[in-house]
Amino acid sequence: MNQNYQQIETAHAPIKAWVKGVPFSENAEQQLRNIAALPFIYKWVAAMPDVHLGLGATIGSVVPTRQAIIPAAVGVDIGCGMMAVQTSMTASQLPDNLADVRSVIEKAVPHGRTKSGGRGDRGAWGNLPDRVADAWTQLQPGFQALCEKTPQLAKSNNVHHLGTLGTGNHFLEVCLDEKQNVWIMLHSGSRGVGNRIGSTFIQLAKKDMERHLVNLPDRNLAYLQEGSEHFDNYVEAVNWAQTFARRNREIMMANTITALRASGLLPPFETHLTAVNCHHNYVQMEHHFGENVWVTRKGAVRAGLGELGIIPGSMGAKSFIVRGKGNADSFCSCSHGAGRIMSRTQAKKTYTVEDHVRATAGVECRKDADVIDETPMAYKPIDAVMAAQEDLVEIVHTLRQVVCVKG
Repeated sequence: MNQNYQQIETAHAPIKAWVKGVPFSENAEQQLRNIAALPFIYKWVAAMPDVHLGLGATIGSVVPTRQAIIPAAVGVDIGCGMMAVQTSMTASQLPDNLADVRSVIEKAVPHGRTKSGGRGDRGAWGNLPDRVADAWTQLQPGFQALCEKTPQLAKSNNVHHLGTLGTGNHFLEVCLDEKQNVWIMLHSGSRGVGNRIGSTFIQLAKKDMERHLVNLPDRNLAYLQEGSEHFDNYVEAVNWAQTFARRNREIMMANTITALRASGLLPPFETHLTAVNCHHNYVQMEHHFGENVWVTRKGAVRAGLGELGIIPGSMGAKSFIVRGKGNADSFCSCSHGAGRIMSRTQAKKTYTVEDHVRATAGVECRKDADVIDETPMAYKPIDAVMAAQEDLVEIVHTLRQVVCVKG
């Protein structure tokens, strides 16, 4: 197998970066060096082609560790990921005007954020639908157990965010593949409760570091060691949040399909053909090079041999259903998307609404000033990102969106 990575040597663990032909900023490289300097890194740190600067830990990184986890590397959108379902419909069965299809989806799935996330927030449920309430009955006992051990988690937006999209780069799309088959695809995570879990344990890890006078290259790389006061509680909380995130995506997908079937806009259709549901912000124990180690993927997808994953482009760009090649050097991983090349603030300063309208031509989506930070030009070219990781995944389907709902 040809290897595409560039190896960067450091004083401790090396970095293997799949960045051939894509932008790789100096600040992202330095952040990776900071991570690689930690004493519990296993083998090396892997950087995916969508790599870019994050808070403490680099987005688009795979961080294998022995007997320690960095909560900021997992992040606050725990379990964030993708879900895609292929339908039996083809492009010719979609209405010519897709505005009504977009409206149906927007009514079925709460999205965005108003009133600072407080009472009446349009991005949360007011009255819980039965599907959400039923799912929460399965999740609630685990959450109560978490709150008994870490009481500050109780003050979170939990059940009212289950089955909701969120803001930022979270989206729900109707797409067409290379054979004009219709897909439904979405991107979201553990919402408010995941944010509270992540934020709480990041702060607890920082306090541990201060108490033990541990010197770090970046205080956001504070870590929890196996056997420490908060480690087991964190692992339990992360696992619960990752389950919440997966159920969140399943509920949104089910509600979208139900609403589209009831809309009268589309012919009867099936959705059992192909379904993928994968995290790209998470941590789990895995076996690599003969050892069981913690693997944190911050903006990376597991791509074990034969495993299906999803690599979305930006608004107006292609997305891909992929099959992993099980590349051991990447710890069986691939990118989670295109990766930003400019900050949200920079994008809003650089591009106009007219620029965004041109870039999203042919897509039924928001085309206003508040979404310019998500315009395609703010991201790396997805084709270059895919070329840089051809030794990590093979493309199974190429999707292009025709409807995009964003918060």
